[in-house]
Amino acid sequence: MKATVHLVSLGCAKNLVDSEVMIGTLLKAGHAIANDPANADVVIVNTCGFVASAKRESINVILEISRRRLLRPGQKLLVAGCMAQRYANELRKEIPEVSAFIGINEVPRIHEIIASLDLPPNGAPEAAVSPVIAPRNLVSRRPAYLYDFATPRYQLTPSHYAYLKIGDGCNHPCAFCSIPLMRGRHRSRTLEDVEAEARALVAGGARELLLISQDTTWFGRDLGLEHGLSRLLARLNSIEGDFWIRVLYTHPAHWDQRLMDVMAASPKVCRYVDMPLQHVDDALLLRMRRKNTAAQMEDIISRLRSTIPTIAIRTTFLVGFPGETEAQFQRLCDFVERTRFERLGVFEYSREDGTAAGRMERQIPVKVKKERRRRLMAIQRRISTKLMASQVGRTLRVLVDHDGKKSVGRTERDAPEIDGRVLLRGGGWRRGEFQQARIIASTAYDLVGRRQFGG
Repeated sequence: MKATVHLVSLGCAKNLVDSEVMIGTLLKAGHAIANDPANADVVIVNTCGFVASAKRESINVILEISRRRLLRPGQKLLVAGCMAQRYANELRKEIPEVSAFIGINEVPRIHEIIASLDLPPNGAPEAAVSPVIAPRNLVSRRPAYLYDFATPRYQLTPSHYAYLKIGDGCNHPCAFCSIPLMRGRHRSRTLEDVEAEARALVAGGARELLLISQDTTWFGRDLGLEHGLSRLLARLNSIEGDFWIRVLYTHPAHWDQRLMDVMAASPKVCRYVDMPLQHVDDALLLRMRRKNTAAQMEDIISRLRSTIPTIAIRTTFLVGFPGETEAQFQRLCDFVERTRFERLGVFEYSREDGTAAGRMERQIPVKVKKERRRRLMAIQRRISTKLMASQVGRTLRVLVDHDGKKSVGRTERDAPEIDGRVLLRGGGWRRGEFQQARIIASTAYDLVGRRQFGG
């Protein structure tokens, strides 16, 4: 029996690609996809398990769908993704309504798993519904799966931009992070395979390729490839067409001058770097197991801005790490004031099971963490307000994400769903195209533009 499936994708862009692979695999196998869970035989929730708030969101979505299932007897519920990979045994006891839990390695055989479910014939009463045939916990414990160009994939982002996952897993021992426990060790795709997918996406109308991995700067190392990301960017830049290449999730410990030079020499690569720094106090960085010092990070930032003068640097910091003193936090504030990042996010430390930091003493009270995040974001808001105001009067190239009454675009300094936007006034905007916008106003994080004709 072919099933109708509804999928809910939670968490990061890397998880979204897994969702796209599952939908592509299901469609190839002849299953149908429903936009409304009420019309589905099977609902899949692709969960995030990165921090406590993401876990709560995943649990709430699962419980809400379980309640809705009362309106459709026999509907099956599958839980996939990082939270299932990490906590399947615990969750199967807490949420018995789930039909099966599947992990990272089960993504490419989702069609087989659905085929193993005893789905009721159309119109069958609830009494005729049998339990799941497959075991409730289908998670294999060592994540090793990574899709390739031949894998079926159904794009869930707007057609003009796509995430291109160049690797998965992580080898870093960061004390606060549970990703290696959920995603396994780093594994890279080959240069040829990534390039083949990039060419297909551009041929299909993509105007922006967003390179993602747990650490994009680690790309190729597990394959014995030196300067893997540099070589990949050079290859992708040579593809014919008018499109952007955006690099996300880089690690400050793995930047070198060659990578900077390749970015500078590649006009299709956005003048944008996503490089989470986490903190700048050396003692705290050592406790975090971050592999770099404040001086090294300042050197990288200085060389990036020297090599690519128009670069926009996006970073994230973690406040409230166990043992963080007020003096250490103030050192971070001073660094942000001095460095003036174009884009910045702040996260409160989340105590995660199985991590080194989760076992540390001197955990910071929630109230203190929230207050430190508020203070640091207030500093960044002042900085961003001035940086945005400096763009007024300029004409910028934007990629139009939405057209109509509320047209919206982005510059090359803005990643979708993460950074600011350009609120586009007037008519003539065309979704999925590059157009020129004259910046007429700004807010703390957004710009306002009008169509610039003849540019």
